Amino acid sequence: MISVLLVDDEPLLRLGFRLVLNTQPDLDVIGEAGDGAEAVRQVADLEPDVVLMDVRMPGTDGIEATEQIVRSHATTRVLILTTFDLDEYAFAALRAGAAGFLLKNAQPADLIAGIRTVASGDGVVAPRVTRRLIETFVGAGTPQSLAAQTENARLGRLTDREREVLVAMARGRSNAEIAHELGLSEATVKTHVSRILPKLGLRDRVQAVVLAYQTGLIRIV
Repeated sequence: MISVLLVDDEPLLRLGFRLVLNTQPDLDVIGEAGDGAEAVRQVADLEPDVVLMDVRMPGTDGIEATEQIVRSHATTRVLILTTFDLDEYAFAALRAGAAGFLLKNAQPADLIAGIRTVASGDGVVAPRVTRRLIETFVGAGTPQSLAAQTENARLGRLTDREREVLVAMARGRSNAEIAHELGLSEATVKTHVSRILPKLGLRDRVQAVVLAYQTGLIRIV
């Protein structure tokens, strides 16, 4: 059973999410919060597996709440909900340690799958959604900052094969798709992914995607 905390300042949206999630035998909505501060308190009390987190809320927003939750509760995963007009808030939440983000108008099946994905320890990365985000805040072809250059140096820790796997991950490929593209078994791909993340000091695939774009390993085309 995957326990879920709903965080949104719109009660009707919380109700809608609850109704959708309660149709699933493996999902259990154990609480709700209307702002980030309440979300942090609820996580401390309830220890949910996944927090479905809105970004723009009065008082403590989703970014600050995500950062506090990730720092203090290693087993709780945060899945950001955002509007189609992606902005710096969603990007900052990812950098704060969120496991991914979905659109608020996502299909119920995508919402359910996303929760299950982050609960399993993976990240939710959809290239059609991340494209505008990365394009705006990483900027293909822009001069690298000192921080970006430092991150680029971290890529030197990877083998050639691991870099290929990272590029495929950044393009939103699943393990099965990466295995097909590179002529590897899915088990071998999983092994590469499990090595890449700690080598780069990353939590999950979402952060791997951001790093790949920030360092210029892959660019918007």
